[in-house]
Amino acid sequence: MVFKKLLGALGVGGPSVDTVLQPGPALPGGLLSGEVRLRGGGSDVTVDRISLLFVARVEREDQEEEDEGTVVLERFTVGGGFRLAEEADHTVPFTVTLPWETPITELHGQHLGPVLGIRTELEIAGARDKGDLDALAVGPLPAQEAILEAFGQLGYAFRSADLELGHIRGTGQQLPCYQEIEILPPAGHAHAVNEIEVTFIAAPGGLEVVIEADKRAGLFTEGHDTVHRFTASHHAAPQTDWNAQVDAWLKEVIAGHESHGAPPSYGDEHGDRHRSGPGAGAVVAGVAAGVAVGVVGGMVAAEVVDEIGDAFEGEEDEESDEEG
Repeated sequence: MVFKKLLGALGVGGPSVDTVLQPGPALPGGLLSGEVRLRGGGSDVTVDRISLLFVARVEREDQEEEDEGTVVLERFTVGGGFRLAEEADHTVPFTVTLPWETPITELHGQHLGPVLGIRTELEIAGARDKGDLDALAVGPLPAQEAILEAFGQLGYAFRSADLELGHIRGTGQQLPCYQEIEILPPAGHAHAVNEIEVTFIAAPGGLEVVIEADKRAGLFTEGHDTVHRFTASHHAAPQTDWNAQVDAWLKEVIAGHESHGAPPSYGDEHGDRHRSGPGAGAVVAGVAAGVAVGVVGGMVAAEVVDEIGDAFEGEEDEESDEEG
């Protein structure tokens, strides 16, 4: 693999960097290994610090306009304190642990929409520069996969997945954004709901599963949303009848809050049910509904519109704002 980026802030003739991640998708809460490959420039330098920035592409939605941005989910220090000789090659292997709440980007090899990346930051003589950027693929935990497959077996179809900036109140959420997976109901439930939105808040002890039903409007009432939270154990995933479990969850969600004007379960002071942070987004990476792949029961997958480099292009300043 070629060295992707010359570190501009370090001057012409400065070192170049390339980060190579292990092949295959990572898992939420799992290990991510790879190596940072450095090549010395026109003079000897001391590398003070090598950091990996785990970044996600989100959309922020204000009252009148939407704005795309990059959020730093985690920062890892993987090396530093060594001398890089002129035109010399130096490799720094690393293994880091991803946050448990890391969003899912693919299911059975099909991209779901969210765009994640690992950006390498090099610090030399007090100057910091963001160099290599690599796409990060993340697959589901066993319980997450089983729950999504159960939706498909029950006749629900995948619509899109996005990352929204903010926090879901009443949960153990730690990251500054959360993932919503939108699925469409089968014909038998289409009269009751427009769509179901599922959010996983993973932790070492298990999953919080937040399910929101977007209620259809009745003849004399406006539609409203119902939100319910459930838990799932990582260890119980292989023994659980997920079709029955998810079906029971859905019956509770659809039947709940039938009266008009039920208060939102989470949101800001204006009644926004999704977030308590500065904004929330729609579809992040051009998820296309209705693209059949023949897996996960009735679930369908998305097509990717933007490559990882294009999706994060021009976001260096925004990342600095987030870090500050």
